[in-house]
Amino acid sequence: MKTFCILSLILFFAPVLTTEAQKPLTDRSWASVANDMPEAWYGSEASLRIADNVLLYQRNAGGWPKNTAFHLPLSEAEKDKIRKEKEKEDAIFDNGATTTEINFLAKMYGKTANPAYRAAVEKGLRYILDAQYESGGWPMFYPLRKGYYTHITFNDNAHYRLLKLLKEVNDRKPLFAFITDPDLLARSQKAWEKGIEIILKTQIVVDGRPTVWCAQHDAKTFLPAKARSYELPSFSGAESAGLLTLLMGIKNPSPEIIRAVEGAVEWLETHKLKNTRWESFTNADGQKDRRIVNDPAAGDLWARFYDLETGQPFVCDRDGIQKSSLEEIGYERRNGYSWYTDAPEKVLKAYPAWKAKISRTTSK
Repeated sequence: MKTFCILSLILFFAPVLTTEAQKPLTDRSWASVANDMPEAWYGSEASLRIADNVLLYQRNAGGWPKNTAFHLPLSEAEKDKIRKEKEKEDAIFDNGATTTEINFLAKMYGKTANPAYRAAVEKGLRYILDAQYESGGWPMFYPLRKGYYTHITFNDNAHYRLLKLLKEVNDRKPLFAFITDPDLLARSQKAWEKGIEIILKTQIVVDGRPTVWCAQHDAKTFLPAKARSYELPSFSGAESAGLLTLLMGIKNPSPEIIRAVEGAVEWLETHKLKNTRWESFTNADGQKDRRIVNDPAAGDLWARFYDLETGQPFVCDRDGIQKSSLEEIGYERRNGYSWYTDAPEKVLKAYPAWKAKISRTTSK
């Protein structure tokens, strides 16, 4: 009987444990293929075919377009079309674009030593360096596009991903150890330093106390800025987590960095939505819907947006009018946007150890 029960449990849980691993490449997301395949897969025949696609899609400027399934097979007609689009100015940093492709090709170079992969990585890195504002921030697109795209873009962790990549280059991590050009390394180091400086310059200060950041900041004034109609200037409970992760990862931080981290952590602690769960349910019309539920057994969440005057969380429809609850906005925006996040939780858990380490360092 015990053997039967154990076997039943194995059979019951096996599909749950192996489903993701068993997915064919065509059923995976590009980010999953680029980042999460078994190490031995990179350099395989399948990965080589995908790397050819990634090389093909690289724009002449050096970056890549977003939301593109680079891992899917391409017909000859599709390849011809992509070759003709090399001059398109749609290279971008949003949604992990460009940094994901650079990381993938760096992995591929490490496995194959194919000089085409190395050249593409170095071209992509130069694209990142060329796109950086003198202030240290990055726009969403480069070459620049008019509109909110010129804002310094923390949105969807674009700035975080760019600086994370540069840090790995500067620290001579194994993935990027093949980058040895002195000029490229010097530029990368300077870009990292400027990228950290702009994080400090854009941090929202209230009553003399540093708080958190907006998802995007004006490239000239550094103030919180509006993006799409429902993305208003605000305190951000999402993007701020990535920026804090960068600051807390700096060895021997300056007093300014320490103050920035302490202020932001304090703000996140006082603005968390305790015992809150964001759940899916079937509404009265039989549609899959989402709602916020207060539950003593739930953890904490943070809103994506908090009002700059009141500090209260809000959501927004495409009309640009702030609302205090999901039920007040339409079905499309309610279900088509990440209004809440638990991203700060990891930062808050790491903070005590960071604080203790900083205290030991500063007391010497």
